[in-house]
Amino acid sequence: MAERKATASWDGSLNEGTGRMSLGSGAFEGTFSFATRMGDEPGTNPEELLGAALAGCYSMALNATLEKEGKPATSVKTDAVVHFGKDDIGFAVLGIDLNTEAEVEGIDEIEFKVIAGKVKATCPISRALSVPITLEAKLVNGSSKL
Repeated sequence: MAERKATASWDGSLNEGTGRMSLGSGAFEGTFSFATRMGDEPGTNPEELLGAALAGCYSMALNATLEKEGKPATSVKTDAVVHFGKDDIGFAVLGIDLNTEAEVEGIDEIEFKVIAGKVKATCPISRALSVPITLEAKLVNGSSKL
Protein backbone atom coordinates (compact mmCIF):
# COMPACT_ATOMS: atom_id res chain seq x y z
CA MET A 1 0.00 0.00 0.00
CA ALA A 2 1.36 3.40 -0.95
CA GLU A 3 1.73 6.13 1.64
CA ARG A 4 1.76 9.79 0.68
CA LYS A 5 2.90 12.43 3.14
CA ALA A 6 2.48 16.12 3.66
CA THR A 7 3.51 18.41 6.49
CA ALA A 8 2.26 21.70 7.84
CA SER A 9 3.32 24.07 10.58
CA TRP A 10 1.99 27.30 12.08
CA ASP A 11 4.00 29.93 13.95
CA GLY A 12 2.65 32.96 15.77
CA SER A 13 -0.83 34.20 16.52
CA LEU A 14 -3.85 33.39 14.40
CA ASN A 15 -4.09 36.81 12.74
CA GLU A 16 -0.40 37.70 12.38
CA GLY A 17 1.15 34.24 12.20
CA THR A 18 2.15 32.24 9.16
CA GLY A 19 1.97 28.63 8.17
CA ARG A 20 3.94 26.45 5.83
CA MET A 21 2.72 23.39 3.94
CA SER A 22 4.82 20.99 1.94
CA LEU A 23 4.34 17.77 0.06
CA GLY A 24 6.53 14.79 0.88
CA SER A 25 7.46 14.48 -2.80
CA GLY A 26 8.92 18.00 -2.80
CA ALA A 27 6.62 19.02 -5.67
CA PHE A 28 5.06 21.84 -3.64
CA GLU A 29 5.98 23.96 -0.67
CA GLY A 30 4.24 27.18 0.21
CA THR A 31 3.14 29.55 2.91
CA PHE A 32 -0.33 30.41 4.07
CA SER A 33 -1.80 32.88 6.52
CA PHE A 34 -5.05 34.03 8.04
CA ALA A 35 -5.42 36.48 5.14
CA THR A 36 -4.87 33.82 2.43
CA ARG A 37 -7.37 31.52 4.10
CA MET A 38 -10.09 33.87 5.27
CA GLY A 39 -9.55 36.77 2.89
CA ASP A 40 -8.41 37.47 -0.63
CA GLU A 41 -4.68 37.94 -0.09
CA PRO A 42 -2.65 36.11 -2.76
CA GLY A 43 -1.35 32.76 -1.60
CA THR A 44 -2.62 29.28 -0.93
CA ASN A 45 -4.66 27.65 1.82
CA PRO A 46 -5.69 24.13 2.84
CA GLU A 47 -9.04 24.33 1.04
CA GLU A 48 -7.40 25.26 -2.25
CA LEU A 49 -5.07 22.26 -1.95
CA LEU A 50 -8.05 20.03 -1.17
CA GLY A 51 -9.75 21.29 -4.33
CA ALA A 52 -6.63 20.62 -6.40
CA ALA A 53 -6.37 17.10 -4.98
CA LEU A 54 -10.00 16.33 -5.79
CA ALA A 55 -9.85 17.85 -9.30
CA GLY A 56 -6.67 15.91 -10.10
CA CYS A 57 -7.99 12.63 -8.72
CA TYR A 58 -11.33 13.02 -10.45
CA SER A 59 -9.78 13.85 -13.85
CA MET A 60 -7.52 10.82 -13.70
CA ALA A 61 -10.30 8.49 -12.50
CA LEU A 62 -12.72 9.72 -15.17
CA ASN A 63 -10.09 9.18 -17.83
CA ALA A 64 -9.39 5.64 -16.57
CA THR A 65 -13.09 4.75 -16.38
CA LEU A 66 -13.80 6.01 -19.88
CA GLU A 67 -10.83 3.99 -21.13
CA LYS A 68 -12.18 0.83 -19.41
CA GLU A 69 -15.54 1.46 -21.10
CA GLY A 70 -13.78 1.46 -24.50
CA LYS A 71 -14.30 5.20 -24.98
CA PRO A 72 -10.95 6.78 -24.15
CA ALA A 73 -10.82 10.52 -23.62
CA THR A 74 -8.26 12.64 -25.40
CA SER A 75 -8.60 15.31 -22.71
CA VAL A 76 -10.24 15.71 -19.30
CA LYS A 77 -10.19 19.05 -17.46
CA THR A 78 -11.77 19.54 -14.04
CA ASP A 79 -12.18 22.58 -11.81
CA ALA A 80 -13.09 22.31 -8.14
CA VAL A 81 -14.67 25.17 -6.23
CA VAL A 82 -14.39 24.58 -2.49
CA HIS A 83 -16.98 26.42 -0.41
CA PHE A 84 -15.47 27.34 2.96
CA GLY A 85 -17.52 29.04 5.63
CA LYS A 86 -19.30 28.61 8.94
CA ASP A 87 -21.93 26.12 9.93
CA ASP A 88 -23.52 25.57 13.35
CA ILE A 89 -20.30 23.99 14.72
CA GLY A 90 -17.72 26.40 13.27
CA PHE A 91 -15.66 26.77 10.12
CA ALA A 92 -16.07 23.94 7.63
CA VAL A 93 -15.85 22.88 4.03
CA LEU A 94 -19.53 23.30 3.20
CA GLY A 95 -19.39 21.73 -0.24
CA ILE A 96 -17.32 21.29 -3.36
CA ASP A 97 -18.49 21.95 -6.92
CA LEU A 98 -16.75 19.87 -9.58
CA ASN A 99 -16.95 21.09 -13.16
CA THR A 100 -15.47 18.76 -15.75
CA GLU A 101 -15.11 18.80 -19.52
CA ALA A 102 -13.89 15.85 -21.53
CA GLU A 103 -13.15 15.27 -25.18
CA VAL A 104 -14.42 11.77 -25.95
CA GLU A 105 -15.36 10.25 -29.30
CA GLY A 106 -18.26 7.80 -29.65
CA ILE A 107 -20.22 8.64 -26.50
CA ASP A 108 -23.44 10.58 -26.02
CA GLU A 109 -24.18 13.14 -23.32
CA ILE A 110 -26.39 10.82 -21.25
CA GLU A 111 -23.85 7.99 -21.12
CA PHE A 112 -21.07 10.46 -20.32
CA LYS A 113 -23.03 11.99 -17.42
CA VAL A 114 -23.81 8.54 -15.98
CA ILE A 115 -20.13 7.58 -16.06
CA ALA A 116 -19.09 10.99 -14.68
CA GLY A 117 -21.52 10.62 -11.76
CA LYS A 118 -20.25 7.15 -10.89
CA VAL A 119 -16.67 8.41 -10.90
CA LYS A 120 -17.59 11.27 -8.54
CA ALA A 121 -18.67 8.70 -5.97
CA THR A 122 -15.72 6.35 -6.47
CA CYS A 123 -12.58 8.42 -7.03
CA PRO A 124 -10.21 7.94 -4.07
CA ILE A 125 -10.21 11.58 -2.91
CA SER A 126 -14.03 11.77 -3.00
CA ARG A 127 -14.11 8.64 -0.87
CA ALA A 128 -11.41 10.00 1.46
CA LEU A 129 -13.59 12.94 2.41
CA SER A 130 -15.77 10.62 4.46
CA VAL A 131 -13.23 8.23 6.02
CA PRO A 132 -12.37 8.15 9.72
CA ILE A 133 -9.31 10.21 10.63
CA THR A 134 -7.02 9.02 13.40
CA LEU A 135 -5.06 11.42 15.59
CA GLU A 136 -2.06 11.07 17.85
CA ALA A 137 -1.44 14.28 19.81
CA LYS A 138 1.71 14.99 21.81
CA LEU A 139 2.48 18.09 23.87
CA VAL A 140 6.09 19.23 23.51
CA ASN A 141 7.71 21.61 26.01
CA GLY A 142 4.42 22.14 27.76
CA SER A 143 3.79 22.32 31.43
CA SER A 144 0.83 20.77 33.13
CA LYS A 145 -0.86 22.07 36.24
CA LEU A 146 -2.79 19.56 38.28
